[in-house]
Amino acid sequence: MIRAVYPGSFDPVTFGHLDIIRRSSGLVDELIVGVLNNNAKSPLFSVGERVKMLEEVTEGMPKVRVLSFEGLLVDFARGVDACMVIRGLRAITDFEYELQMSQTNHKLDSKIETAFLTTSLEYSYLSSTTVKEVAAFGGDISQFVPKNVIDRIQEKYRRK
Repeated sequence: MIRAVYPGSFDPVTFGHLDIIRRSSGLVDELIVGVLNNNAKSPLFSVGERVKMLEEVTEGMPKVRVLSFEGLLVDFARGVDACMVIRGLRAITDFEYELQMSQTNHKLDSKIETAFLTTSLEYSYLSSTTVKEVAAFGGDISQFVPKNVIDRIQEKYRRK
């Protein structure tokens, strides 16, 4: 069985993330979307909220499971018995960072491989940061994130 982890902050989940989830879940027996609890960042959504949103938008994907984690990615991957990490690449700058991370992870655990998927062209510009910036100024984010995510983002900014 090939089990892979697709890690990220997903703050919020975007159509670009969903594109990678759909495509990579077709390549493995099980895909675990790992929602990172990173104390160094101050996210818009709590880890629990991000897990819930991802569970909702991946509901029709039987090979996908959503879990949260903190600490080292290789420890999480080992803990869920994954042999592969999936990373999405938008641009060459992503590659430089992701290559360094995959090499570090390989040094920490040589049994865990990293597979890179290039983002579909229609999402190559898209990031969670961009979504939050547009939303903060009341812009239309419907082409960036699913409907249930739009409602939650708008609610967050209404409260601020």
